[in-house]
Amino acid sequence: MMPSSTRKGVPKDPELADLFFKDDPEDVFCDLHEIGHGSFGAVYFARNSYSNEVVAIKKMSYNGKQTTEKWQDIIKEVKFLGQLRHPNTIEYKGCYLKDNTAWLVMEYCLGSASDLLEVHKKPLQEVEIAAITHGALLGLAYLHSHNMIHRDVKAGNILLTELGQVKLADFGSASIASPANSFVGTPYWMAPEVILAMDEGQYEGKVDIWSLGITCIELAERKPPLFNMNAMSALYHIAQNDSPTLQSIEWSDPFRSFVDYCLLKIPQDRPSSGELLRHDFVRRERSPRILIDLIQRTKDAVRELDNLQYRKMKKILYQEKHNGPMGESQEEEEDSEAACKMNSLGSNHSIPSTSVSTGSQSSSVTSMQEVLDDSCSDMTMMHPQEYGCTLDSSPHGKQDHQYNWDDGIHRDHRYAPSDKSSYYKNQGRFATIKSASLVTKQIHEHEQESELREQMSGYKRMRRQHQKQLIALENKLKAEMDEHRLKLQKEVETQANNAYIELEKLAKRHVVQTEKEMKTTLTDEKKFQQQIVAQQKKELTTFLDNQKKQYKLCKEKIKEEMNEDHSTPKKEKQERLSKHKENMQHSQAEEEAQLLSQQRIYYDRNCRAFKRKAMIKRHELEQEQIREELTKKKTQKEMEHAMLIRHDESTQELEQRQLKSLQKLRIDLIRLQHQTELENQIEYNNRRERELHRKHVLELRQQPKNLKALELQIKKQFQDTCKVQTKQYKALRHHQMEVTPKSEHKVVLKALKEEQTRKLAILAEQYEQSINEMMASQALRLDEAQEAECQALRQQLQQEMELLNAYQSKIKMQTEAQHEREQQKLEQKVSLRRAHLEQKIEEELQAFQKERGDRVKHLMERKERELDSFDMESLRLGFGNLGVLDFPKDDYR
Repeated sequence: MMPSSTRKGVPKDPELADLFFKDDPEDVFCDLHEIGHGSFGAVYFARNSYSNEVVAIKKMSYNGKQTTEKWQDIIKEVKFLGQLRHPNTIEYKGCYLKDNTAWLVMEYCLGSASDLLEVHKKPLQEVEIAAITHGALLGLAYLHSHNMIHRDVKAGNILLTELGQVKLADFGSASIASPANSFVGTPYWMAPEVILAMDEGQYEGKVDIWSLGITCIELAERKPPLFNMNAMSALYHIAQNDSPTLQSIEWSDPFRSFVDYCLLKIPQDRPSSGELLRHDFVRRERSPRILIDLIQRTKDAVRELDNLQYRKMKKILYQEKHNGPMGESQEEEEDSEAACKMNSLGSNHSIPSTSVSTGSQSSSVTSMQEVLDDSCSDMTMMHPQEYGCTLDSSPHGKQDHQYNWDDGIHRDHRYAPSDKSSYYKNQGRFATIKSASLVTKQIHEHEQESELREQMSGYKRMRRQHQKQLIALENKLKAEMDEHRLKLQKEVETQANNAYIELEKLAKRHVVQTEKEMKTTLTDEKKFQQQIVAQQKKELTTFLDNQKKQYKLCKEKIKEEMNEDHSTPKKEKQERLSKHKENMQHSQAEEEAQLLSQQRIYYDRNCRAFKRKAMIKRHELEQEQIREELTKKKTQKEMEHAMLIRHDESTQELEQRQLKSLQKLRIDLIRLQHQTELENQIEYNNRRERELHRKHVLELRQQPKNLKALELQIKKQFQDTCKVQTKQYKALRHHQMEVTPKSEHKVVLKALKEEQTRKLAILAEQYEQSINEMMASQALRLDEAQEAECQALRQQLQQEMELLNAYQSKIKMQTEAQHEREQQKLEQKVSLRRAHLEQKIEEELQAFQKERGDRVKHLMERKERELDSFDMESLRLGFGNLGVLDFPKDDYR
């Protein structure tokens, strides 16, 4: 969420608001001196009005083009800085918002390792490079141990403090997560894997190791490799050619080994920061004061450079004494000599970029007047309301800081001066290892390279946008695949639930069927028993009736026989008749008992046979139920397997479609990237040719006779400007003498002289720059040298175009190879998954067949055991083979 456009611009989001202080930074900080410039904006020396702590302020605007992106970058850098806690990373002190500009406040450093090269105009000593590299490595090891990546390591981002400490700075490109795959960094220091990062090209902290190796070459040779090449062309060169090495044979073997070790092209072979800390190059013995001495030498060199420029300016200003009062000129010359003797660094800020040339003579006096007004207002003025301070933060003269010395003197603030800040406070002045000419040069180069910088920024934005598109598509495809798998999972679960429900229904139906069959069997058994009992009862009745008939017939027959036998006495006849009756009754009773016994045996035997038959019928029912259940399970398994195969085919189809869409987007983005690269190269070529043509045309048109007049005009302009500055300086000195105790006059006068020295050094640099620009624009006829220059340019541009074509061809080949690998990987994945699925189906079918066989076998064994047990019990009860027993319907004998 973007902050509002109010004065303080604090975001409404509470989480973001906590990242920023609510104070107005213009109330908190004063004495701003511009000490650096970059694509983000400007860096200032400043002093905290409340704690008197010296700080550096990095101003970053988030309006204009890509406002949202700039704001997000600021948020990311603020969050990143807030997490840093290490002696070799820049100390973050807070951030303020003001007029769509973020003020990042950090500890103040004298300058960068790059500034050392610019001041000394020669490479550093190897032991000095080792000390700087060691400090940077300690900072990188800290970052990498927390999964952070700097991604923009170079000499310009390695800062040095007054006490010789090495500090990693500028975390605007840093990544808070590792691995990463964004295209960020400065081209000449960029690792190959960052340049090639697109989809599978993720990289880790090893990219910082590569950049550190390039930085070592920069410190040893004053410029990184390929620096004479277009930045875009350098990218193509880095991506496809061998790693650079140290050129001079004067460097030691450990140094060469260290650089070669850092610049191994394959990231996996490259050492980590922890491993490099054990390398002989950074571990070898050196003086603990090596960097302090280097800083002191650099400060001395800066002082000499500024004094040289100051003397040049004084010579220009006062070689015609009639332009000003004699006394005043002599007085200022004396002041100049005194300032030179002080050999101090000066305490003024470097002026904003102002070009004094033949094309801007009408406005240059005004702009220089503003500069001198700004310079003089860095110190206490005689009339604060008249000398309000206005400092430019950009070449366009935007007012970023205004304050009045009467404002906010007795206010509390959150900052308390640390030991280091106390050190700077005790110095009582601004200190730097940047000469005035260096700051001016950096600002001028920043303006001159705006088109190239914008081109590179646009290219980086495009690459990052492409990355976002790829990530967005990957997330979309992942969500689509997750939804697809969820749908299939639901279908599988539904199938499983339906199968479970069907089996439950079948089991319930079997239970009901079994219960019904048991009831039917019991009913049939009762009927069968009743039928036997009824039949036996009828048989017994018939048997008894027959016995009565036989008894009666026998009785009558005996009587007839006795009646025929007249010789036998009647009493004897009666006894014989009674005996016959008794015998007959006894015989009939035995027959009746025998019949009852046979009926009981028949009843028991047939009931048992009926039970055996019911048991067999129950077994058959169970067998049928198991067969039906297993058939149902088999059908369900077949349906499940068919569904899984269908799911696998649909997943395969989706995977192929997604891979094609991802690869199509990647190809489209690469095509767009290559088209943009080609357009950028053509635009760059045309711009170089136009610049050379314009240079030659100006050489033709300009006449040498104009040189003297223009030089006098520029000299007059600077003389007028310096007169104004001299008057303001005298007024300031007079005021300071009045308000300062006499015991401190010497110190104050020394500070003022240092201020005046640096201001005039800046003006001298401006004067030389203006004269050089004028001289460069003057004419000589187009000659063989210019023709050779054109030919050399055409050859260079042709080589860079060929380099671009080779790079793009390599990217296309790598992309095609990547797509082929992805296709093969997908086919292997699909084949492996299908094999696993088929193996799973085969195992499930085997398990089902085993279950089926086990259950049938178990049923048959149980049936056999139950029958054997029943038959054994039957034999024990005296029954024979009941399995062949037939059940007659009418006769049970």
